[in-house]
Amino acid sequence: MIGWACRQLAIWGGLCLLLYAAVSHRDLLLPQDDGKAVAATATAPSAEASRATPFNALTYHADKRGHVVLEAVVNGAPVRFLVDTGASFVALTLADAAAAGIGQGSLSFTARMNTANGQAYAAPVRLREVRIGQLVVEDVQGVVQDKLWMSLLGMSFLKRVESWEMRDGVLTLNWQ
Repeated sequence: MIGWACRQLAIWGGLCLLLYAAVSHRDLLLPQDDGKAVAATATAPSAEASRATPFNALTYHADKRGHVVLEAVVNGAPVRFLVDTGASFVALTLADAAAAGIGQGSLSFTARMNTANGQAYAAPVRLREVRIGQLVVEDVQGVVQDKLWMSLLGMSFLKRVESWEMRDGVLTLNWQ
């Protein structure tokens, strides 16, 4: 009986010593403050506010070539887009622009664009709305290019959502 009591005393005493050591030396166990804590504290309210508000999200998987192609609606007309994070603007083909109510007669191809295929001319336009699923972005800068084989969903749209991420072949769009 005395042996059992001594063993229990040693176990519980050892646990208490470990707990005391962990609490008294917690500064060694936690990351050191190198000035980043001030910045984290300053941004904490907005980070907490964004966590409190639930995000809406859409996800799209890349095809075998690594391209993300999605269906959207521009000014009420369906448009098939290739997501292009290297494109500065939403770029529409002539056919997609016509379907979206942008007549070729109203276009002025005055903007010189540097594309993956060299220089091209484009007509700047304002898109009333671009809708992807439940996500709606209004008044989006865009261009119409005559030698485009497929419309491109570029940064003038992507920068208007709360956040977007391309990871492991999956594009995720988040908005509030």
